[in-house]
Amino acid sequence: MSQTNIEKHWWHNKIAYEIYPKSFKDSNGDGIGDLPGIISKLDYLKELGIDILWICPIYESPLVDQGYDIADYYKIMDCFGSMEDFMTLLSEAKKRDMYIIMDLVVNHCSDKHTWFTKALEDPTGEYGKRFYFERGRDGREPSNYRSYFGGNMWERVPGHDDLYYYHSFAKEQPDLNWNNPVVVQAVYDMVNWWLEKGVAGFRIDAIINIKKDTSFPSYEPDGPDGLCETEKIVSNALACRDNESIGTMLAKLRANTFAKYDAFTVGEVFNMEDGVLEEFIGKNGHFSSIFDFSLHLLTNCEHGWFASHRITFEELKQTIIQSQLQTQDVGFMANIIENHDEPRGLNIFLPEWIDREAGCKLLGTIMVMQHGIPFLYQGQEIGMTNIKLDDINAYNDINTIDQYHQAIERGFSKEDALALCNLYSRDNARTPMQWSDETEGGFTTGTPWFPVNPNYRQINVAKQMDDPTSILSFYRALLALRKNKIYENVFVYGRFEPAYEEIKDVFAFYRRAEEGYALIVSNWGKENITIELSDEDTRLWCMLDNMAEDYKLGTALRASMAQKEAQKSITLKPGQVRVYG
Repeated sequence: MSQTNIEKHWWHNKIAYEIYPKSFKDSNGDGIGDLPGIISKLDYLKELGIDILWICPIYESPLVDQGYDIADYYKIMDCFGSMEDFMTLLSEAKKRDMYIIMDLVVNHCSDKHTWFTKALEDPTGEYGKRFYFERGRDGREPSNYRSYFGGNMWERVPGHDDLYYYHSFAKEQPDLNWNNPVVVQAVYDMVNWWLEKGVAGFRIDAIINIKKDTSFPSYEPDGPDGLCETEKIVSNALACRDNESIGTMLAKLRANTFAKYDAFTVGEVFNMEDGVLEEFIGKNGHFSSIFDFSLHLLTNCEHGWFASHRITFEELKQTIIQSQLQTQDVGFMANIIENHDEPRGLNIFLPEWIDREAGCKLLGTIMVMQHGIPFLYQGQEIGMTNIKLDDINAYNDINTIDQYHQAIERGFSKEDALALCNLYSRDNARTPMQWSDETEGGFTTGTPWFPVNPNYRQINVAKQMDDPTSILSFYRALLALRKNKIYENVFVYGRFEPAYEEIKDVFAFYRRAEEGYALIVSNWGKENITIELSDEDTRLWCMLDNMAEDYKLGTALRASMAQKEAQKSITLKPGQVRVYG
């Protein structure tokens, strides 16, 4: 088979970009990014090569978890702008043939949502049934579940000695009861309301968590706090057959909402059971795509950041290969290097001996040229890095603060615990976008809600915009190559096939389609590597080289065609990547 045999959809050849609104661009000097700020940068994003914009939550929220605690699903939060601003964003995006997708957060809401405030007034009444309220057991919480942000998932209801409510995340984020048809219908209505406004789809947050084992059994503790890890709770809930399966719940969600609008959806899916990938992203799957978290899971440990390890090249290479081979005949994964929940990719995935700029281009090439839908995160295209903070009190993220204290409890020094936060904190990706070398990186004329990375004077959009060898210029060329009409079918539907696997420190792969193929080859080692090419590959031309002086496709092709003889071998420097076609 020369290419994948997948039914084609409008989103397959698109490139997506995640915007964390609070940190993207502030238009009014209050230190918080907003919708007018996003609108002002649409031309920049279009020139970069972006088609789909994923906007993180902008709904009314107390911002306990940065907008993932929603108090009103039908209202734009004032600090981000107005509904009029949002409709302008939709209109301006459409003029540029761009699509807007929103964040759909329906496993939980805010404790300030009207439903929950009424539920607290009468936990056994109509609104109480929209959440999970349970009596304690043996004088303690109903079960020993550890929330994602630390502590027990059960929070005592104020004014009640032995009544608790369930929250997978922060206590201010009570889980919605998806076994209640009133809740389910309200979600359908809300989703359709936004789709009617012209939203092209959704990124769907923590959706697997909607399935619960409502007997809420306790499990063997896995830590000194006597609690059990969240992942085990979710996995056991998925296996529970006492109520609707997760597949049935998601199929109904799609049929009643997304499918009616041909919407693009990308799910945040963890703990998926074996053998159900096709059910999720295959023909008529629950979602258009799901994020490929396989690389990020390498850094995870069920016991926390303090037990994590640095990823090796061989782990990275084999993980990507395995994921690509497992998914390419099923559907399209959403490929990421970083997002708002992860630290900056170059701080996690690059060997220390690879130059930062070359390494950023290397990581970008590997991601964009795989099978799947590339999702860039704001600042990735200029090589933004983690921020180094010297005090745990300087962090905003509740998960980071929890992980810091867990490390201290496990015997880490304050310095070592802080070093873990510097490496793994979600706040690393939430620093304001670095637009220029002006004060506060050109993000705001006021005081930013979170510190701008001090390296903004060296790393910013303005500095890279007209530099033909910059990371930004490379990304523009990389995305343009993926969209080039001659090679579009190769890079969108071509089969992924590992290449030159026997050569140490080399990661290479083909993308093969009926009309041709491409070879992506890279050196992750400390020394130059010479690769003897197969007879077939000697006929290929270099279309993109992260160490070239000019990234324009036409220039690269002319230079290749000027060669008098076929190349029998190529030599790559450390961190060098090339795309041949």
